[in-house]
Amino acid sequence: MKDGDELMSRQGGGLGVSPKDPFPGGKVPPGEGGQREDNGAPMLNGCPVSALRAAIVGCGRIGRRRAAALTACRLVACADAVPARAEDLARDFPEARVEDNWRALVDRSDVDLVIVSTTHDVLPEITRSAAEAGKHVLVEKPAARRASELDPVIAAAERAGALVRVGFNHRFHPALLKAKEIVDRGELGELMFVRGRYGHGGRVGYEKEWRADPRLSGGGELIDQGVHLIDLARWFLGDFVEVEGFAHTYFWEMSVEDNGFLLLKTANQQVAFLHASCTEWKNLFSFEIYGREGKLDVAGLGGSYGTERLTFYRMLPEMGPPETTAWEYPMPDASWERELAEFVEDIRIGRQPSASLHDARAALRIVERIYGESGE
Repeated sequence: MKDGDELMSRQGGGLGVSPKDPFPGGKVPPGEGGQREDNGAPMLNGCPVSALRAAIVGCGRIGRRRAAALTACRLVACADAVPARAEDLARDFPEARVEDNWRALVDRSDVDLVIVSTTHDVLPEITRSAAEAGKHVLVEKPAARRASELDPVIAAAERAGALVRVGFNHRFHPALLKAKEIVDRGELGELMFVRGRYGHGGRVGYEKEWRADPRLSGGGELIDQGVHLIDLARWFLGDFVEVEGFAHTYFWEMSVEDNGFLLLKTANQQVAFLHASCTEWKNLFSFEIYGREGKLDVAGLGGSYGTERLTFYRMLPEMGPPETTAWEYPMPDASWERELAEFVEDIRIGRQPSASLHDARAALRIVERIYGESGE
């Protein structure tokens, strides 16, 4: 089976391979349906998309993943608080120049797009400065430590006309894209609730890493993996008007929580039950969406989280066992490439990103409510 294929099975039928669809869910690579050069290459503002010049601030594990996803851009600059990390990344990209500090990077005239993948404490400052310098920005989730830190960032981006996308890359996993398609087509009927669990078991020394320092991270597992669950719940159900929950440290000797439990409710009484944990001794991702006419079950994200799968349980008029259809996505994680491709298209056509600073602020407000209720 080739990369990009999905494996599908249906109750009562055989197992087959669907047509190749590297951009499921209607997400198209930059330039599709837009301008193209005579040789077929997509265009951006009259220039080949490949001419879009990117820079990365923060060259650790996530920064390197972002760099690997720059298939539609050229990496021309990078910076990191640890210069050796930036130098190591630049060696893989001949055009990339290492800057001594992030301020010099965002002021460069040859940079169109800045990717910010640093510790949480400096995400909003770097994003705001890049927007003020006229750069478009992809900032990692959660985009800040507190919702209020995003207000000046939003204002700066609006003044400058800069587009800012928040890195909620889970929206671009193929099982979740397929689930969103099914929901948007109305095949589940009216949605009732979602249930999500996301967790890992940490590693030796986890309690000494920067994520365990609230000055750098703003919190623990809830603000780390939990914001992905909150974002996905909002993506499917909309805004939440009632927030309840509890955050607590059960195992790790650190001053931030290792578990967060949430009960969120919309104005229409739709509910999200969410649990984020770094005492999940076997890595887990599970996201279930319940409607009056069926259920969707997303399991796994690939790698240590297990093969990514989507199962659709469609209720029948006579009730009883549902009609069951399953899709499996055994290929490597391409959510980072899909996310960047959509952002390049946002920039090309001047479209506000689907995962915005407003989404990040809404998620952080929920996190803050849970911290307040828990005495964190």
